[in-house]
Amino acid sequence: MTHVLVYGAVGWCAEILWTAICSLFTGVRGDLGDDKGPTRLSREQRLRLLGHTYLWMFPVYGLGGLLFERLHDAIRSWPWLGRGALWTVLIFAVEYVAGALLCRLTGRCPWDYSYSRYHLHGLIRFDYAPLWFVFGLVLERVHDAVAAM
Repeated sequence: MTHVLVYGAVGWCAEILWTAICSLFTGVRGDLGDDKGPTRLSREQRLRLLGHTYLWMFPVYGLGGLLFERLHDAIRSWPWLGRGALWTVLIFAVEYVAGALLCRLTGRCPWDYSYSRYHLHGLIRFDYAPLWFVFGLVLERVHDAVAAM
């Protein structure tokens, strides 16, 4: 249970940091579930560094991290390029399935990437592949730290 809590908290924190930094640099706040889609931000709004996440994401990050633990142990000896590529594909898969399930359960996915040129059903953005590549490799370090607890 501790592992799920740690992965959930790490995921939440990473998402809040990511959304705040993206808003700062792009001048746009992503969809917050208000049907307006991305919103242009003033300079003052950008400098607030307002990040966000969804309550639904805690179990997604927590259980996703737990799911990947055994796989990390199995592929630990792979070159980093192969591991990062695998994490990218698997994170996309978890994001897509979680988004589709949430859409079915609640009538709407908490995130909506349909405004992006590189989306699949509004549930994943292929231009996030480099982010997921790096995030997967970072999560390996988190797993090692959690396993040492």
